[in-house]
Amino acid sequence: MNQQDALERLVVVSNRLPVVLSRKEGRLAIKKGTGGLITALAPIMRERGGVWVGWPGATGLTDEEINELAARFREESGFNLFPVLLSREEVSLYYEGFSNEVIWPLFHDLHFKCHFKPVYWEAYQRVNRRFSEQIVKTIQPQDFLWVHDYHFLLLAQELRKQGINQKLVFFLHIPFAPPDIFMKIPWRQEILSAVLEYDYLGFQTERDKLNFLNCVETLLPNVSIKSYGDYHICHTDHRDVHVGAYPISIDFHEFSDESASKEVAKAALQIHMLEDDRKLVFSVDRLDYTKGIIYRLEAIREFLKKYPEHHEKVIFHQVVVPSRSQISEYSDLKSEIDALVGEINSAYTMPGWVPIHYSYRSLSREELVAFYRSADVMLITPVKDGMNLVAKEFVAACIEENGVLVLSEFAGAAAQLGSQALLINPYHTVGVAEAVHRALMMPKEEKQQRMKILRELVHKEDIFAWIDSIISVAHQNKIVT
Repeated sequence: MNQQDALERLVVVSNRLPVVLSRKEGRLAIKKGTGGLITALAPIMRERGGVWVGWPGATGLTDEEINELAARFREESGFNLFPVLLSREEVSLYYEGFSNEVIWPLFHDLHFKCHFKPVYWEAYQRVNRRFSEQIVKTIQPQDFLWVHDYHFLLLAQELRKQGINQKLVFFLHIPFAPPDIFMKIPWRQEILSAVLEYDYLGFQTERDKLNFLNCVETLLPNVSIKSYGDYHICHTDHRDVHVGAYPISIDFHEFSDESASKEVAKAALQIHMLEDDRKLVFSVDRLDYTKGIIYRLEAIREFLKKYPEHHEKVIFHQVVVPSRSQISEYSDLKSEIDALVGEINSAYTMPGWVPIHYSYRSLSREELVAFYRSADVMLITPVKDGMNLVAKEFVAACIEENGVLVLSEFAGAAAQLGSQALLINPYHTVGVAEAVHRALMMPKEEKQQRMKILRELVHKEDIFAWIDSIISVAHQNKIVT
């Protein structure tokens, strides 16, 4: 980037601010978030005097608390927060409702789980409008504005109404639905037209990019699309919208270095001792129906039935991280997981051996990396996923290069990692069981060769390369993929 680019202020917009809030003895406590996007963007934000716009993650905050929160964060992190306050009703209707009961299932090809309530749509429009009104208060003419994810499909349109004319960049972290699924949403043309008010659109995979372009071609015949190799431009009557695929990644060194630490080595040793040095098949997922947990458990049942020679020699360790428990669909899913784990363990447990070790809790970073390092097999089975960074985290943490990645072909990560992972169809429980067996029986030399290539790939295409590619593209007025 040239010197002028480096001086531009970066304004990031996401549903949540990069902080975790809690109350201790009536006082608001703030802790910086630890996600890969936050970690990677922080140095750029500090350098450019950036601003992060988002919801604080709590309702009922006072102006005094908000001001204190922003000041403390600025002092600790070197860039500004711009909180957008939402009411409990808005969180319920815009976030829990439209975002997660319409867009989330629809974009994961699970349209039968959608609740197309007009009140959700009205709230989604209102909150996007609210964000645009708040952004206008803080944005400057030369700012680089980067909007993240499915909560803000309408934001560019609302910003244009507010007179914002500078470049607007949008990245979708989840998949994009194909036309036959996308067309089921009652507000399909309004959403698609609004998305085309951005100047740059980034998707996780070629599949998602092409799904979007096919939707435009199907639903907006007045928009022409021109392709230049692996990038595309949608020409509307007032804008050229550049479209590309940019698979997100992780901070490779963060996970690799932590995996090599004494603390993680000690924790990994404790895991081996607790599992009696049996082979470990590990899975960790946020509680969500897109993660294929039920199909995975059925595959484990099939594995135990088909390969009795592995009995007492293998442990399946499943961690489910609590999420969206206030939504009935998710609490029902937890109940189903609980029951199925109990059913399988009841059928196959032997004295001194329980096949599935299941916990419903969050893991500390140290615990998570210790499990990655300890796992003989990483089993990842989403029915649809934008990327699935767990796969890349496992690869980075696998410093001894002795683990095998078994990965759903419907995860975005499969496009990059599929040649060296064992790809599976999560719906094919027999096929998943066979893949786990193959992974457990794989010769050491093959495991190390596969993992070595995977680690080189994730190292080369890390989160910093991802950020640089998107920022560079917007400055160069073209998309490079």
